[in-house]
Amino acid sequence: MKDLVKKLLNYFLIGALAVIPIVVILQIMIFVKDRVSDLFHLVYGYADSYLYTSLVFVISFIILVYIGHKLVQEGRSWVIGAFDHVIDRIPLLNTVYRVLKKVINMFSSHDRTIAKEVVYIEYPKEGLWVPAYVTNRLDDKYVLFVPTSPNPTSGFTVIVDKSKIIKSDMNIEEASSFIISVGVDYNKAAEMKKLA
Repeated sequence: MKDLVKKLLNYFLIGALAVIPIVVILQIMIFVKDRVSDLFHLVYGYADSYLYTSLVFVISFIILVYIGHKLVQEGRSWVIGAFDHVIDRIPLLNTVYRVLKKVINMFSSHDRTIAKEVVYIEYPKEGLWVPAYVTNRLDDKYVLFVPTSPNPTSGFTVIVDKSKIIKSDMNIEEASSFIISVGVDYNKAAEMKKLA
């Protein structure tokens, strides 16, 4: 009886862990659907017309496509530039906006001015290696963001000498996948040998 209960609990835990990614994705989809639905009801509440609401969404879609196209082609858009100009004049908000924009640009593919490297550093002690994102550098000093598993958006920032890092072949996406999967998604055997 005790073995049966143990087996059932073991199967339950394995099943629960297998379903967690599906539940997370469903929660994200429900969150996005709810936000779009809220936006739809907000716009519809002003006009009380499906035609007007649909028109607002189509125009918004076209504007966002235009902005994305300009950013990819020219690296800037007059709409974003105008918004930047207004936000720059508002104390406190301008700091939050600027920092948030830099962080988002670091992970987006259209901004080539920000380093998108992944490196390893020894942390929390010698002989233990963790991946880190290079966010900035000056001479021989690297500014790194060290993410924590399983949430790569939480972590801490450090300044490290170039001699203390080992460059990785991973890109940002591979490093994020490694961190989210708590090391399960890691196929860099050659890199592991460099860390010894």
